[in-house]
Amino acid sequence: MDERRDGILFLILAVTWGTAFVAIKAGLEALPPVLFAALRYDVAAVLMVGYAAVTSDYWLPRTRADWLTLLVEGTLLIALYNALLFVGQQGVTSGVAAILIGASPILSTGFARLALPSERLAPMGMVGLAVGFLGVALVARPTPSALLGGSALPSVLVFLAAAAVALGSVLVQRLDGGISSEGMVAWSTALGAVLLHGISAGVVGESLASAHLTSRSLFAILYLAVFASALGYVVYFELLARVGAIELNLVSYAAPVVAALAGWLVLGERLGWLEIVGFCCIFAGFLLLKRRAATEKLAPLVARFRPG
Repeated sequence: MDERRDGILFLILAVTWGTAFVAIKAGLEALPPVLFAALRYDVAAVLMVGYAAVTSDYWLPRTRADWLTLLVEGTLLIALYNALLFVGQQGVTSGVAAILIGASPILSTGFARLALPSERLAPMGMVGLAVGFLGVALVARPTPSALLGGSALPSVLVFLAAAAVALGSVLVQRLDGGISSEGMVAWSTALGAVLLHGISAGVVGESLASAHLTSRSLFAILYLAVFASALGYVVYFELLARVGAIELNLVSYAAPVVAALAGWLVLGERLGWLEIVGFCCIFAGFLLLKRRAATEKLAPLVARFRPG
């Protein structure tokens, strides 16, 4: 029963986070990108602060570590990540955006090694990093001509969004604040919303006057706030406590599949063969980097289905 419940929760998370890329793409047709992200987190912050207040005893930041963690999460994991992602996704499909964001677990490993130089990667780990970055290059294709012509810029921005998440995740692990996960996500969401409004105010064309609040764009805001943010993070932290980070990281590779399918069904988007090969390389790089932990996690499952 527990395994079935974990499987259902994993599926819910993959679907909500995968379809989020489609909702972003749909909303960008009528809304300025950074303002769109800010409005999403305005709604999400109200929901998540209320949820944290009801479900957690330690939901207000108290210590220096709490405040530093809040600052890192609100700045890197919410504001910078979403500003880069929403702007970048104006020029790439939902599936490509999800694939590039899927590189964040690989980038996290790289940042963690830079933070702790004494913990060197084994040769196979270096191969994993190289394979993962090869996958990113296949998806983004940042050739000199593409960079000079601006056609690769959206992919580069989405990749930088993945880097912001990866760096933020590494820094948060080292701060080790005592506030509950629910409280931290709630307040970092609120801070992120404020910062996104600040960024939006400083960008030309980012005003409410340029926004078209159609039924489709309102649905996109609410879907992202309620399902991808509020519900998504509740499911995420429950799964994190139940199955651990290694298995949960696999959602980064299930979400692109959902995003590609939903983008094709809803928006008529298609992935090219280079994007598919790139996705496979990124996933293979992740498995090579996490091969020991993945083997330990998967060994009981393999033994269960082994003949005899």
